[in-house]
Amino acid sequence: MPDVEVANTGLLPAGGAGWQESLGAERRGHERRGQERLGQERLGPKRSGRSSEAASRARRLIVTGALLAGDGAAILAACGGSLLLMAASGASPGIPPASLLGWCAVQIGVMALFGLYEQIEAEPIERLRRRSLAAACAFGAGLLMGSGAPWSWAVAAVIAALLSVPLGHYAEGFVRARLVRRGLWGAATIVYGEGAAELARSLAARPELGLRPVGIVCEAAQGVEPFHAAVPPGAVDGTASGSDLLEVAEVAICTPGEREPARFAWLTRHPFRQVLVAHHAPEVETVRLQTRCLGPIVGLVVRRAIFLPHNLRLKRAVDLAVTLPALVVFGPLIGLLALAVKLTDPGPAFYVQPRVGRNGRTIRVYKLRSMYRDAEERLAVHLASDEAARREWDRFCKLRNDPRVLPGIGAFIRRTSLDELPQLLNVLRGDMSVVGPRPFPAYHTERFGPAFQALRASVPPGLTGLWQISSRSDGDLGVQEQQDSFYIRNWSIWIDLYVLLETIPAVLTAKGAR
Repeated sequence: MPDVEVANTGLLPAGGAGWQESLGAERRGHERRGQERLGQERLGPKRSGRSSEAASRARRLIVTGALLAGDGAAILAACGGSLLLMAASGASPGIPPASLLGWCAVQIGVMALFGLYEQIEAEPIERLRRRSLAAACAFGAGLLMGSGAPWSWAVAAVIAALLSVPLGHYAEGFVRARLVRRGLWGAATIVYGEGAAELARSLAARPELGLRPVGIVCEAAQGVEPFHAAVPPGAVDGTASGSDLLEVAEVAICTPGEREPARFAWLTRHPFRQVLVAHHAPEVETVRLQTRCLGPIVGLVVRRAIFLPHNLRLKRAVDLAVTLPALVVFGPLIGLLALAVKLTDPGPAFYVQPRVGRNGRTIRVYKLRSMYRDAEERLAVHLASDEAARREWDRFCKLRNDPRVLPGIGAFIRRTSLDELPQLLNVLRGDMSVVGPRPFPAYHTERFGPAFQALRASVPPGLTGLWQISSRSDGDLGVQEQQDSFYIRNWSIWIDLYVLLETIPAVLTAKGAR
C-alpha cells in the first residue's frame, strides 16, 4: 500500500488511538478544531474490519428490503387503482388474484434486473427511466399471462403499468428520505486525490446519488483537512480507524487531480464494489454518459438531444397531452382564484407580462395577478429605503418580504404557484413548453452572461423546470444558471417526466416559494 492515510470524515467519528497517532500535528489540529466545532462525540467501541463488513451487509439488506416493500405497496396500489377505474367504467377485467400477485412479482423481478435495488447504480432520473422500462416489460408479461383473456385484461394491465411508475417513484422517494435520515442510504465511499474534500462535501449534500462519503485518502504530508458532516442519530454504532474505513468502504472515487499510477493501481486492487474515476468537466455534465474508444484516448460522447427536430416534435406532443386535460381540470379553479383577486384588489384579475422566450423573442406570459397594480412603484420605494432588501434583490431578483404582494390571496397563489396556471394557455399556443427553463423578465435575464443567455434562448421556456423542483427561489443566479444548463444539455423525455412528477410535491410543500 502506498504512503497514504484514510482520514475520517465525521460520518464515522474518530476514536482509536492508532488512528489519532497516525495523524501529523497539523492534521490533529484540524481534526480537533473540526470536532469541537461540530460537537462530535465518540459512539461506542472501535469496530473490527469483520464487524464493519457485516454492518455493511446488514445495511444493504435493510435498504433492499425497504425499497422492495415500497415498490410492492406501490404496485399493489396501481393494480387496485386499475381495478377501480375499470369498475367505474362498467368493465370487468376478470383478473384472478393469483394472476394479479404474479404480475406484481414479475414487475418487481424486472426492476431488480434493472438495478433498482442497488442504490449506487443510478441517480433519480436514470432510476425513473429504468422504472418506466420495467413497467413496459411487465405490461408485455401481463399480456402473455392473460393470453386468451378478454380485451379488458389488456386495458387493466396498461392502466396498472402506467400508475405503477409515478406511485413507485413517490414510494422510492419516501423510503429514500427516511433511510437518508437514519444514515442507511448510500454505499460507503472513500475519495482519493486532490479536491477530495470538496467532492465529499458535494456527495454528502446530494444523498440521492447513493454515494455516502466516509473517508478521504490522501498523502500524509499534505495535511488536508478531513471532511466533516453531521452524524445522523443511530447511523453509526461504533468508531472507525483508517483501516476500518477501508474495510467498510464499498466504492472508491479517484479525483481529477490524482495522476500517480501506483496509487490508482492500489485502488483497483482493493476489493471495492466500484472504482470511479472522476473527471471535472462542467461543460459535459450529464446523466447518461457514453464513451467511445479513440485508440489510447477515451472519448466522451456529448449529445444535445433537445435540438433534434424529432425530439422537439415529441416534446410538443407531450405538451399537448398534458395541457389539454389540465385546462379542463384547472379551468374552474382559475376562475375562482380570479374572483378572489378581484375581491381583494379591484382591477384586472389577470396580468400579462412580456418575457424572454425562445430565440430571444418576446412573449406575453399570462398570470393571475398576485400584486398591487402599482407594484413597480412600491418596489422602487422599498429598495431605495432598505439596503438589505436591495442586496437580496440583486442576488435573487426576488424578495422574501415583498411589499408588492397582495395580502392573503396574493401570497397564497404565489406560494403554491397557482398564479402560473394561466400559462397553460401559453403552452397551448406554443410560446412555452410544460417543462423547461422558466421565462424571466428582461431585467432578470440580463443579469446572466451572454453565453448562458444564448444557451437559455435556444430552447422553449417552461411552465415548470429543474430549478422549480429543487432550489426554487432559494437558489441565486448562479444556481439558476447551473440547473438550467444541466437541463438543456441533458434533455430527455425522462428528465421532463421526472420534473413533472417532482413538481407536485414541490408545489404542495411550497419549499423555497416567494
